Amino acid sequence: MSFKQKLADKTGLPLKALPSSYQKIGDTILIKLFGEAARQKKKISEAILEMFPYIKTVCSIKGISGECREPVVELIAGDKNTITIHKEHGCLFKLDVRKIMFSKGNLSERRRLVGQVGPGETIVDMFAGIGYFSIGIAKNTKAKKIYAIEKNPVSFGYLKENIKLNKIKNIKPVLGDCRDVKIKEKADRIIMGYFPGTERFLPTALSFLKDSGIIHYHNIYKENELWKKPLEELKKAADKNSYSIKVLKKKKVKSVAPHMYHIVMDCLCKRKNYK
Repeated sequence: MSFKQKLADKTGLPLKALPSSYQKIGDTILIKLFGEAARQKKKISEAILEMFPYIKTVCSIKGISGECREPVVELIAGDKNTITIHKEHGCLFKLDVRKIMFSKGNLSERRRLVGQVGPGETIVDMFAGIGYFSIGIAKNTKAKKIYAIEKNPVSFGYLKENIKLNKIKNIKPVLGDCRDVKIKEKADRIIMGYFPGTERFLPTALSFLKDSGIIHYHNIYKENELWKKPLEELKKAADKNSYSIKVLKKKKVKSVAPHMYHIVMDCLCKRKNYK
């Protein structure tokens, strides 16, 4: 029986009014509620707590706000403490769901990236958040060093906690805007896990890179812009910074709106005249 049908049976509300999915983060469930469901949020959330005895809190997610992509979340039932520990791919992530985004839509991309990293690599994660990419790479690869840069002080605090929680030694957390950060050594691989407007940060990404290395470029594009516009942006930035660029892989990570996609492109970048 589907989640939606179970909710209907528990609440007596019509199927069409109920959410069809949910996101579990640690011992918290996040749901999106509209119309009649929003008006019946207490009944729905209490039903969810009955359906999942191990869940302590139910929240409604209403959107994302600001440059640091902070969630707009309302606690609607259960424990008022919204700090939880989420487990993924053998990693632990501590966060407050009312202050920090954690997208299940990026799950496969986090897993995929781990498989790309070779032994001895130096990596710069330009938008590290609470360690979404960096923690998994550090725990599951033989990367030499990961510089995890984060601008948001709240996310940075959880990043440091998660490094300790996972007993990781090869991540260097750096607080600040990646455009202002100075890193002494050049990187084999750059992770640009941020959107929208990621193209603004390409010159910074290239400045962190060795004469030859990989950039994982994330951004949002309309369907009719794929894949011409992102390639033009990448080539423009590469040319201005004396690099050539070759796309190794391109993929849609998830849909973020009708005909609008979060995409990633793996790009091999080489400094011109580099052999």
